[in-house]
This record gives sequence, structure tokens and C-alpha cells, in this order.
Amino acid sequence: LHQSWTDDLPLCQMCGVGTAPNCVYGPDGKGTQSHTNEDGHLRFRGEDGCFLYGVFNGYDGSRVASFASQCLTAELLLGQLNSSHTDNDVRRILTQAFDVVEKSYFETIDDALAEKANLSNYLPPHNEVHTHTHTHTLCKSQKVQDRLKELEQEVSGGATAVVALILNNKLYIANVGTNRALLCKSSSDGQNQVLQIGRPHSTDNEDELQRLAALGVDSARVRQAGQIAGQSSTRRLGDYPVKFNYNEIDLLSAAKTRPIIAEPEIHGSQSLDSVTGFLLLMSEGLINALESAHGPEQANQEIVAMVAAELAQQSSLEAAAQSVVDRIKRLHHDVYVSGRQRATYCSRHEDMTLLIRTLNYTLADGALTPTQGGRIYPVSVPYSNSQSTSKTSVTLSLVMPSQGTLTNGTNTASTLEEGTPTPGQSPTATLQSTNTQTQSSSSSSGDGSLFRQRGSQAAQPDETGRVPPYVDFSQFYRLWGSDHSDGQSTQGGLGPQ
Repeated sequence: LHQSWTDDLPLCQMCGVGTAPNCVYGPDGKGTQSHTNEDGHLRFRGEDGCFLYGVFNGYDGSRVASFASQCLTAELLLGQLNSSHTDNDVRRILTQAFDVVEKSYFETIDDALAEKANLSNYLPPHNEVHTHTHTHTLCKSQKVQDRLKELEQEVSGGATAVVALILNNKLYIANVGTNRALLCKSSSDGQNQVLQIGRPHSTDNEDELQRLAALGVDSARVRQAGQIAGQSSTRRLGDYPVKFNYNEIDLLSAAKTRPIIAEPEIHGSQSLDSVTGFLLLMSEGLINALESAHGPEQANQEIVAMVAAELAQQSSLEAAAQSVVDRIKRLHHDVYVSGRQRATYCSRHEDMTLLIRTLNYTLADGALTPTQGGRIYPVSVPYSNSQSTSKTSVTLSLVMPSQGTLTNGTNTASTLEEGTPTPGQSPTATLQSTNTQTQSSSSSSGDGSLFRQRGSQAAQPDETGRVPPYVDFSQFYRLWGSDHSDGQSTQGGLGPQ
């Protein structure tokens, strides 16, 4: 595709994207990429307080994913939406946009389809090829076959999409297929509430199986097969063979009308007023890599914990998103190399894309408005030891104080003597054990012995109004300094490795 007009739209600055290409591991654990990256994404700021984000998972080529991201943007950000629209208007406009994308895409392959149909007539039937001794005919027939292969490539391929639209500070999610949207809301007491918005349109989605059954498709067989023409999605953009020749596909041949559709399921609106947290859009490849490595039970909590931890450390959203993707890539690889029980699920992964959109969220360097008094992020740390295959989670809260404040009565960086460099990059992380049953984030009373009063003078503030430290942090800052000075994480350092 040529330089696209969408390149002129302003990118949203409250958004970061991390990506990694697909990978197949050899027996030695080394990875090789098996095809070019087919994922796509978009993140634009429109007029009138309108924002558009999307993650696309392409397959059999990237044409549909890149076409869809450009076309959707054209259908949604050229004045179609404005702040006077109701929820119903927005849902209608979103549904219409997907419809236009699907139709327009098939128009772009019209010529290739016509040429393909035309050339197929030139090929002699298989049994006649060998009776022709005429090399000219054979040579021509070879050329036709080569061209048909090229055309086949041009007309095949599809994509799934998850799109988020924010208008009037309300969130709408439109989904086609198997990517995922998560909304994470941090409450004042430091708990993260994680909402998965919508369910994937996959071969084990009950509603989708019912939809297919109503068309005459044997849904039990679909569920058992786990995929349709190589993909697990029951809704897709593009994919000409599945849309137009479905009667030639064994699983779908009984369908009365087109069974695999491009119609989005739309959720919303959800008000974002007074919501603090972030929105995540994840491609199927990213979700699958994490679920293959650790099982599906905690995947959402785990990714939210990783994002919160990286946002607390990184100074840019782009860096945070990329760090999370890199961590998942490493996790997946490590499970494969470990040879543990789940290693068999981890011999390869698809392209991975993660889009993070913050909502009134403070980054490590306070680039956005700093919150008073700091905030608490629960971080779920998966615990596993090589003997046991079960995994328990330890929940910690990461308290991120704003500079020079007391958080939860815990002494923070403000107690440093003059001359000790205060880390500019990142606030102090105070770890407190959280009791998962009661969801309280206060330290358990048993810790009292750590901070026993050292006489009455210990609690007296000095002339700057600060209380002298109970705990010597010099070791912490030495490690912290060496860890961050060169921008490279050193192994024994702090922070997630």
C-alpha cells in the first residue's frame, strides 16, 4: 500500500505499543521467524475528544490487517463521529464501518479473482498434461500455474480485530474474532479490578456455536475440530475462500448462508469518568503465548500485574508495552527450554502485539499529572518450583509514592540524607504483603518487631518535618543506582528480571 492518508492523523500520546514477531524454536532452543509479522495496530486521536485504537491479527499474509486498519480509520475518524452521538448511534456507525471494510477489501481483490477464474480455463485437465508432447504448451501451462499461485496468494488471507473507541470519555469495544480487550481499574485502596470486555469468537464460544447451529452447521464437530480452515475464529475480516467457497469446506458445507461473518460484537458504552487505570488490547498471539506458558486461569491477572509493574518502572508507555511483550516472549521461551509439563505447548508462538492506553494514570517520571499520596498496585507474582506443576500466586502491593510523601505510614524516599541521589526515573517501591482473603493492603500486625521504637527521640521529626529513617536504605539505593545507571538491568538487580 502507498503512503497512507492516515499517516497525517495525530497519534495518541497516552498510548504505547509493544510487538514481537512469530517464532519457532529448534531443538537447541534457538528461535527462528517463520513468516513476516502479520499483526497490525492503530492509535489515533481524532477531533472532538474522540480516540481510536485497534489491534489486528492477520494470517496468511498481512494485507487484510493493514487494509482494515487504514479503512476503519477512514470510516470512523473523518467526521463520522461527534460528541452529540448517542450510544446507539455509535454502535451503528461502528457496525457500518466494519461492513464497509469487508466489502471494500473484497473489491480490492476483484481483479485478481477475475484473472484467476479466467486463467483456470486455460489449464488442461490433469490427465491430459502428459499426452501433450508439445513443449510450448507445457511451458505455457507452467507459466499459468505459477501465475495462479501468485493470484491465490493475493486473494487469500484474513484478519481478526479488536477496536476500542473513546468518545465523550465513554469506552466502546468492537470485536471480530479472537483478540482480547481488558480494562483495569485501580481503586483507591490499591486493588486492581480487571474486566475482560467481551468473549472471543472462537470454536468454544457457546453463543457462536449456537449461531452456527442455527445455520445448519454441526456445531459439535466444530467444537471438536477446534478450528475452521486453519483458524480458531468464527468471525473474521477477509478470508475469501471461507466467505465465498464455504460450501467446499467440509465443516461448513451444510450452512444455509455464510457462516463465518465479519460483523463486530459491540460492548459499551462504559463510562471512564473518574476511572484510573489502563486499557489493554492484545493480539491472539500474545494471549496464546502467555496461556501456553502458564495456563489460561490467571492470564488476565498476570498481564495486568506485568503492565502495572512496568508502568511503575519505565518512563515511556512505548517502553513499558515493549517490556511486557519481551517478558512474555522470555517466559514462553523459558518454559519450552525447561522441558517441564507445559513445554510441549510452547514450541512456537505467533506474532504478538500489546497496546496500552492509560486512563488518568501517572507514569514513573510523573510525565502526566502526579497523583497525591501515591498509589498502590497489587502485583501478582506467579510462584512455581520445578518439582510441582501447580502454581500458586502471591499477591504483593507495590506502593508508588509521589515524591516526598508518607504513604500508608511507611517511610519512603523522602527520608534520605542530603547528597544521596533520589532516583529521578522511578519512585521507591515499597513491597507489602497483601492478605488475599481479606483483600486488605495493610502490613500484617506481626511486622511490628521490625520497626520497634528506638526511644521517644526516634519519632521526632527534624527541622524539615521528616522523621529519621528506621531502616537503612543505602544498600537499596546502591543496587538501584547500579541497576539504572547504564539503562541495562543487571542480573542481581531489583525489578522484574
